Order: sequence, then structure tokens, then C-alpha cells
Amino acid sequence: MTVALAAKVLAAWGAADGVAKVAERENAVYRARLDGARDVALRLHRPGYRARDAICAELEWTTALADAGVRCPHPVRTASGAWLADAGDGRVASVVSWVKGRPMAPEPERFQALGDTLARFHGAADALAGQIPTAALPRWDAAGLLGDTPIWGRFWESPALSAPEQARLAGLRDLMRATLGHLGEADTGLIHADVLADNVLDDAQGPTLIDFDDCGIGYRGYDLGTALVAHADRAEFPALSAALVQGYAARRGRADGEVARHLPLFVALRAAASCAWADTRTPQGDPRRRSYAARALKLCAAWADGAAQPPQNGSGAPLARIVPSG
Repeated sequence: MTVALAAKVLAAWGAADGVAKVAERENAVYRARLDGARDVALRLHRPGYRARDAICAELEWTTALADAGVRCPHPVRTASGAWLADAGDGRVASVVSWVKGRPMAPEPERFQALGDTLARFHGAADALAGQIPTAALPRWDAAGLLGDTPIWGRFWESPALSAPEQARLAGLRDLMRATLGHLGEADTGLIHADVLADNVLDDAQGPTLIDFDDCGIGYRGYDLGTALVAHADRAEFPALSAALVQGYAARRGRADGEVARHLPLFVALRAAASCAWADTRTPQGDPRRRSYAARALKLCAAWADGAAQPPQNGSGAPLARIVPSG
């Protein structure tokens, strides 16, 4: 869509100027000044990805979260009071307040601040539970991540993997699914589900979460795993992980042991989901397909190897193995 057409869509919200395209990912995003007074982001939603009721639920949630003090964009209704407008090309459009900042740097201090931001977000979502419909939102649960039809696709069948690699990843998928089945006390609720650097804008006041397009109901640890997955090969990864958990646990106390214990699993789960995302969102021959597939295999195997180590009791004797080696 051209800038001129984006400006035409924005007419549903009022007079817009300074319209400029800023991103083309799942959604096309344009920046504009609305009614000469406030900067906003126009999102043109990818056809067939989220249904209208899911997008409206996302906007209801982010409105309530912003009102509760969570650092996130505030959705803007059209002049007629609707959340969405038809773009005229099969897409729907929504508008949220513009957020200033830069993608968050991979530094322990910033990741500790992100942990606090995520804890505030999850806590506010819990306080709002039952007040806003969730039925239309995606479920980032065992079925949504590891079932027969995961939200982003069957990663273990990625064409970027060799046949032996596919078999290995399929076995690891079974092991992860069994492990999730035993996380009966895991913290679940509304999650962002896409806490990548581009979706966390940082400034002097702290991190702000943007782009709630994938928000849904799932494991809270998945948000932390998603924030870390891109840094898994960095020497700073242990320090970033510790800082993120520290910031999170300081506000959500029960998470200290739970999130730290299962964090490698959630990092691996996000790597697996991203493998399927690359297969369906990038063209043939794109090097990201192989890169994401190899990363998924590596991180899932690393998690399984760590999970299968016999824990030690106080005397140093090994306890019974609680997870098979696969």
C-alpha cells in the first residue's frame, strides 16, 4: 500500500499528515500526525492472520493495560467509535499511539528493567482477568506450541532440516510436550508472545512493549524465553538471563525458582516456533530458514540434555531422573 492510500485509510480517524511507512513485517506500519496534535501508528493487518474479533480483543486489552499504567501503546478509536476500519484491499486497519524509543540493547541492566516491565504487565493482566474477553485470542499453550497444528506451523517438518534432523526434532517435540504436561502449577495468563528487541522500545523512563499483535493466553515463561532467544549464542546470554529473571522475580516472587528452572525450555519453544515462522514468512532460499531451523534443533537439544541430567540431593548423590533423555 502506498503512503497516499494509507493517508486515505487514516481519514476514518481524522485529518492526518506527515504519513510515512516505517515497517513491513506481519503488519504494514505507518507513522502519522493525527488532527495536527498527536503522533500515531497506523497498522494494516496481514490478511488471514488475525480475525477481526481477535484484533479487537487485543485493542481492548492494551487499552485496559495502558490505563492501568503498563508501558504500552494506547489504541485510538475511529471518529465513529470503532476499533477498526477497512483498508479497501482486504486488510483491516487499526491505530495506536506512537511510542518513541530505540530497540532495547542486550545489556544486563536493560534486561533487568525488561523483567520488571514484564512482571508489571503480567500482574496487571491478572488483575484485569475476567473483565475483557479472551476467547478470540490465540492460545500459546501446549497445543498452540507443540500440538498437531501449532500456531505458526509444524516446525519439526521444516524443509530446511535434513530427514535425520527432522526425526530428531520430532522426538524433542514429544519430550517438550510431555514436560509441559507436567507443569501443572505453571503461571499462565495473558502474554505478549513476541517480546523481541524490535517490540521493546527503550528510553530514559524504561522499556515499553509495543505490537501486541500476537498477544494471547499462554505460559508467562514464554515471554521471557522470547526476549532471550535471539541472544542464545552470545557470551552475555547467562548474564542477560539472570538479569531478566531477577527483574521479573523481584515483582512476581513465585517466579524466581519457577521461571529460572524452566527458562531453557521456553527459550527452546520460541526457537521452535520461529523456525516454523521463517518457513511460512520468508521466500525460498532465504538464509533465515536454515538459520532458524538449526537454532531450533540446537536449543531444543540443549534443553533436553540439561533436563535429563540427574539432579543432586544435599549429599551429592544423584536423584531419580525426572525427564527421559529422548
